[in-house]
Parts: sequence; C-alpha cells; structure tokens
Amino acid sequence: MVQFVCSRLLRALMTLFIIVTFAFFVMRLSGDPLSRFFDVANTPPEVIEAFRRQWGLDQPIWVQFYKYLVAVLHGDLGNSMRENRPALAVVLDRLPATLAIMAPTLLLKTALGLLAGITAALHRNSVFDRLIMSISVLGFTVPTFVLALVLALIFAVQLRWLPSGGYSSPLHMVLPIVTLSIAGAAVIARYARSAMVEVLGQPFVRTARAKGVPWTKIVIRHVLPNAAVPIVTIFGFMLGSMVGGAVVVESVFSWPGIGRLLISSVTSRDLAVVQVILLLIGAMMVMSNLLVDLLYGVIDPRMRAPRQAKS
Repeated sequence: MVQFVCSRLLRALMTLFIIVTFAFFVMRLSGDPLSRFFDVANTPPEVIEAFRRQWGLDQPIWVQFYKYLVAVLHGDLGNSMRENRPALAVVLDRLPATLAIMAPTLLLKTALGLLAGITAALHRNSVFDRLIMSISVLGFTVPTFVLALVLALIFAVQLRWLPSGGYSSPLHMVLPIVTLSIAGAAVIARYARSAMVEVLGQPFVRTARAKGVPWTKIVIRHVLPNAAVPIVTIFGFMLGSMVGGAVVVESVFSWPGIGRLLISSVTSRDLAVVQVILLLIGAMMVMSNLLVDLLYGVIDPRMRAPRQAKS
C-alpha cells in the first residue's frame, strides 16, 4: 500500500508541474497584458517600460518561467495586476461563493443520479427504465449554458419565482445548483445503471437468487459493492471538476465565484490570478484522482496487490 500511495503521489506532482507549465506559457503567448491596461499607442515609453519591469515582463520568457517556479516552490504565487495584491488572496476571497453552490450540487446530483440509475437498472427494459434513460440523455446532451438560460427564462422571467442572478439571498443559489445538478445527475445515472446491469448479470447473483437469498439483501450486500468502482470513478471526476465546472453557470447567473473570476481574469490578462485558478483546478483534479485510486484499493483488494493476484 505504501508503494501504491507513493507512486500515485509522484504522478500527482508530475501532473501539477505540467499544469503549471502549460498555464504559464499559454497565458504569456496568448497576448500582451499591456494592451489591457494601457493605450499602448498613446502611452509614454517610460511608463510601459516601468510596467514591464514591475511585473518582470522585460525578461526573456524562460527567465520568467524559472523565477516563477522558484517563487511557487517558496509559496509565492504572484500578485494580481488588477488589484495589486497576492493572487492567492484574490482567489480565496471568491472560493466561499463557489463552494456555496458546488457542495450542495455535488450532494444533490450524486443522490439523484444514484437513485435514478439504480432504479432504472432494477427495472431494466421497462417503460420506467426507458423514461429515466431518455431524461438522462437529454440532461447531459443539452449544453450547460443553454439549460441555465432556459431555467432562468422559465423560473425567473416568466414565473418570477426565483431571481435571475446575484448573491444576496439563498434563493439566488437555487437556479445555479439545479442547473449543475441536472447535467451531473444524468451522467451518474447512466454510469450507475450500466454498472448495476453488468453486475446483475453475473453468475453469483443468479446463484444467490437460486439459494433463496432475499432480493433486497442481494442488491445491498452483493450488487452495489461490485458496481461501486465505475460509480466511484465518475464521482471522483466530478469532485475534481467542482471549481472548473462552475465557470459557465457563474457567468450566466452573475454568481461572484471563482469561475466568473477566471473569465474576467483571462479577459484582462491578469496572469497570476489565472495561474492560481488553473493550479487550484489541477490540484483538485489530482487529489480527487488520488482519492479514487485509494478507494479502489478499499473497494477491490485485488487492486492493492496485482502481483499476488496474478501469482
């Protein structure tokens, strides 16, 4: 188990390094931040030179990258060009707003998805099964921004039950949470159904039924544990994409979270803030994948000792 964890940690560190490198070079090669802060044609050259010198943009890009890596290793993630304060502080100020909708979303879509998927599998090929799967297909094929706009049009504009955007009351959380939960629950439902159907067709299920084991006991003690691996996989992916998945919804509903901050920071070429957000998203994906790998070892002991299993 120690070797298993160490190998996953090493892979995680390599992934984070690739993310940091990608974010650094893409942001600097995609455009000059000067154009977002100054009218370059009408700005005195000494002002432009002072700006470049202040933010280290007057040095070759490889020198900038080396200094950035050294700073990151020392815990310095740079300063925001727009707010002239630590970029990490800017991002952390927005994190509670994002978690306020993503945490309930994760719980809601997991519960709905598992309930729908398991129910569909237990009633395979029935009208109920086809109805659930049709709704699931519709849920994850409709783009998130389209679903968000449709929900806002119905419940905020037409019915006037909910606010269309903002952050001042719990009611403002409803539409963002529902929008994200519908798409996520649809994906989980399909994975859960497929995993359940596959396990329900295994010989040990038929044997248990032939022995007279109650159906509820078979499902809870035998089917669900064996169907857990693919379900845990998709759950880990959704856990890691909590922050990144909020970009579109936060923009549509004017929610002041990290997703909306990412859009505005990319637009204004606020390099340090974008790098911190991408690093945060990457770290969450890496940690969720690590958690999933560890859960694999708990769910299926064969994954902890593949050599012994082969021998």
